[in-house]
Amino acid sequence: MNLAALVTPVTGLLDKFIEDKDQKAKLAHEIATMAERHALELSKGQLEINKAEAAHKSLFVAGWRPFIGWVCGVGLAYNVLLSPILSVWIPLPETDPSQLYPVMMGMLGMGALRTYEKRQGVQRER
Repeated sequence: MNLAALVTPVTGLLDKFIEDKDQKAKLAHEIATMAERHALELSKGQLEINKAEAAHKSLFVAGWRPFIGWVCGVGLAYNVLLSPILSVWIPLPETDPSQLYPVMMGMLGMGALRTYEKRQGVQRER
């Protein structure tokens, strides 16, 4: 859910209770700014959690991203490369990769975050 969907009903209530347009605009701006600041703080908190997870020594904590990446990579390779080639000789089941793509796109976006983490020195020791 985006911030506008949350803030719009609240700012709509201002029309009912405040008649001064300047004061109404000022309060609407403060509410929107407060919501944006809160969302930014939540994002910063999640980044800190991600950094801690990536730096963890346990494969079960720090390894879930690579695992999902490998699963998506294997699924993509099967759907794009292996299945079309092998189905000429072997009847293979058809798969629906529509559930794979959103996960993979999210992981590719997280790749940029992981690059940032590596540059900051937050990575698992080997």
